[in-house]
Amino acid sequence: MKKKFWLGLLVMMVILIAVSFFVPQETEPPSDTRIILEHNRHTYIAPPCFEEANPTNWLQEATLEEAENLTYPPDGTCTAEAMESEEGSLFVSLLKDLGILERKWDW
Repeated sequence: MKKKFWLGLLVMMVILIAVSFFVPQETEPPSDTRIILEHNRHTYIAPPCFEEANPTNWLQEATLEEAENLTYPPDGTCTAEAMESEEGSLFVSLLKDLGILERKWDW
């Protein structure tokens, strides 16, 4: 009887994992994503876009949450594209949230 229970549980887990590969999931940038606040323009810059943004000298390292609280928009298309959400499967999204796979915003 115990063998049937464990076998049934194992089958259910395999089915759930298999289904999670096909369920679409959108991954948003986490609120603690590092960004640069550009206070002269009241915008924020993604670190990979820093050189392209041609920043002034009133800068501050912050998080995405701080920029959203200040209602700062992205500074240009490079930053806007860098901060777009990623689409993938539920399983891959979970692995990224757990830190097993690298996220697009791990700079």
